[in-house]
Amino acid sequence: MAGVVPLKTVIHPTAVIHPNAEVHPTVRVGPYAVIGEGVKIGPETNIGAHVVLEGPTEIGARNQIFPGAAIGLDTQDLKYEGGATWLKIGDDNSIREFVTINRATGAGEATIIGNSNLLMAYVHVAHNCIIEDSVVVANGVALAGHVHIESQAVVGGLVGVHQFVHIGRMAMVGGMSKIVRDVPPFMLVDGNPSHVRSLNLIGLKRKGLQSTDISYLKKAFRIIYRSGLPVNQALEQLLLLPDNEYVQHLRRFLQLSQTDGRRGLIPGKRLSQNENDD
Repeated sequence: MAGVVPLKTVIHPTAVIHPNAEVHPTVRVGPYAVIGEGVKIGPETNIGAHVVLEGPTEIGARNQIFPGAAIGLDTQDLKYEGGATWLKIGDDNSIREFVTINRATGAGEATIIGNSNLLMAYVHVAHNCIIEDSVVVANGVALAGHVHIESQAVVGGLVGVHQFVHIGRMAMVGGMSKIVRDVPPFMLVDGNPSHVRSLNLIGLKRKGLQSTDISYLKKAFRIIYRSGLPVNQALEQLLLLPDNEYVQHLRRFLQLSQTDGRRGLIPGKRLSQNENDD
C-alpha cells in the first residue's frame, strides 16, 4: 500500500542470536536478549530487553514478550532426562515482565500456549501445561506441571495451582486462592481452601452470553451445588435441561473430572441466609 512503510527486523547490537535460530524478517529484538538454537519466531513479534529464549521453541505472530522473560528453558521436573521437548506459543499473546515458561518433560511432548493470552508479570508456567485462547493469568500466579486452562478463563493474582488441575472455560479464580482440584467452567472459585462460590455472572455477561444461556447455566448450577445430589445423579438431572452448548460443555467437564488421572472437583459452598444465587 502506498505510504505504508513495511516492518523490518530491528536487532539491537547487544542481542545474541544463535545461527540456527529462525527469526522472521519483521521481528524486533531488544538489548541483551538471547535467542538460542532451535527457536523459531513468527512475524511482527517483539522480543524485549534481557529476554532469554531457548529451544526447541516455536513462537507465532504478533506476540509481545516483555523484558526479563525466560521462555523455553529446560523443565524443572526431576524426571526430565534431557530428551528433545517442545514449547509452542501461538499468535497475539502478551507475555509480561519476568514470566517463565518451561518446555515439557517427556521426549516429544510440548508445553502449549494458544492465542491472544495475557500472562502478567512473574507468572510461572511449568512443564506440559496447556493454556488455550484468550486466557488472563494475573501477576505472580504459579502453574504446576500438566495444568490445563480452557479458553477465556481468568486466574487472579498470586494463585497457586496444583499439578494436573483443569480450569474450565470462562471460569474465574479469585486472587490468592489455592487450587488443588478442577475448577468447573463458568464458575467463580475463591478461597483457601477454595470453593465454588457462584456462577461467574459478570464474566459471562462480559463475554457476550445471551440471557437464555445464562438462565440455563443458573439451573445447572442449582442442580450441581444446591440440590444436595451426588455428582453422578446431578449429571443425570442436567440431561433433563434444554439442549444448550454451555450446559453440555459443563456436563462433559464434570464427567471427565471424575475419571482416573484427574484431580476431582472443587467443592461448592453452601449459601448462608444472607446470600443468593443471583
